[in-house]
Amino acid sequence: MVEKEKLLSRIPAVHRLAEELARRRPGFPEVFYLRAARRTAETLRQEILQGHLQELSEADSLCRAEEALSQEARSHLRRVVNATGVVVHTNLGRSPLAKEALEEILEVARGYSNLEYHLQEGRRGSRYEHVRDLLRELTGAEEALVVNNNAAAVLITLNTLARGKEVVVSRGELVEIGGSFRMPEVMAWAGCRLREVGTTNRTHLRDYEEAIREDTALLMKVHRSNFAIVGFTKEVSGVELVRLARRHGLGVVEDLGSGCLVDFARYGIRREPTVQEIVASGVDVVTFSGDKLLGGPQAGIIVGRRELVERIRANPLNRALRIDKLTLAGLEATLRLYLDEKLAVEHIPTLRMILMPAERVKQRARRLARLLKKAVPEKACFSVVPTVGRTGGGALPLADLPSFAVAVKVEGLSAEELHRKLRLGEPPVVGRIEEERFLLEVRTIFDEEFPWVAEALKKVVQGDGA
Repeated sequence: MVEKEKLLSRIPAVHRLAEELARRRPGFPEVFYLRAARRTAETLRQEILQGHLQELSEADSLCRAEEALSQEARSHLRRVVNATGVVVHTNLGRSPLAKEALEEILEVARGYSNLEYHLQEGRRGSRYEHVRDLLRELTGAEEALVVNNNAAAVLITLNTLARGKEVVVSRGELVEIGGSFRMPEVMAWAGCRLREVGTTNRTHLRDYEEAIREDTALLMKVHRSNFAIVGFTKEVSGVELVRLARRHGLGVVEDLGSGCLVDFARYGIRREPTVQEIVASGVDVVTFSGDKLLGGPQAGIIVGRRELVERIRANPLNRALRIDKLTLAGLEATLRLYLDEKLAVEHIPTLRMILMPAERVKQRARRLARLLKKAVPEKACFSVVPTVGRTGGGALPLADLPSFAVAVKVEGLSAEELHRKLRLGEPPVVGRIEEERFLLEVRTIFDEEFPWVAEALKKVVQGDGA
């Protein structure tokens, strides 16, 4: 007990420890120094009382305090290495942005901008002008509007065009998206009434026609972007719905979900309907996301007939759902790349990763394996194994991406424990476990991140990990 009391007396006073931290590591808010000092003092006290600490010097205390300060000052939202093989990973922030988009965001964020100011005419302008012409050119639509996400786009569209009336939707298209948000609930909040037609696997044109009544406002299609119904199935195309709607003086809305501007079939990937095709089919209003297959920032994009989109823009809800200047800057830069499909495929990370040939992925996996072996020559083994990647983000559910990963095995660690330590490292590395193997899927790891992964694994093997 005497020894413990002696060690306890060596714990620096909190205020002195905070002052020393401020001297050594200037530039942080004062509260950070105090929190780090208190945490360090309490941790040392507990370790001494539990018999886990036998010696304590002033240098040890300061080193602990600096580590605590680093943790205190670390942003809660951090960059993560995505080694899961899921390209549009919702939990990891969906689509990483192109360099051009990041540069535009930085330029707009660091000063003032012409967000709602018409420079040529010296008067107030509209924030939507910055992307409207690009969207019209790329999609072929008469008009375009952008809100803060696709759920908002669907909500404001239905609220504007069908509030107090019925919207006819196939039962097989009443999707649920991430976070348990369901289409029927979105429609209820929009103030319209859902009228289901058909069955889960088969819906016919006559089902829609028989459902049309005096208070019907819209016929709606919802693209099943996050699941597929196969086997004995039947669905009505947008073209057929448009013809039916025209006969009855109704509008057609399609929630395309992921929103794709490139025909993936040309690159050997399972076909996904493009926004251009849906607009050309005559659908009156199309909604889709900006941060999924498009590869831009989070946004909900609405394109279609000018009269209807202008009505949606005038809805008071638009004020609550409007897009901010940084998102607009990133979206505009991303859309400009689509003016040349080759540039889009080369520069937009989401497209580049999805369309990366399997042989190229294999070459990168071998390179990562060599780098890991060099960083950790002992206590670990590495092998390049074939895998299947996914587009993610509720898109292309049946599209397998033939891929490769580096399987990592560390002496004395299970796959689960290895994964935990890498997740808690700096930077966090999130991989996946398959058949009791820990895998680093290289399709979704950037070249610049290869050394980071090697360093993170080195720390784990050396015992520096969490």
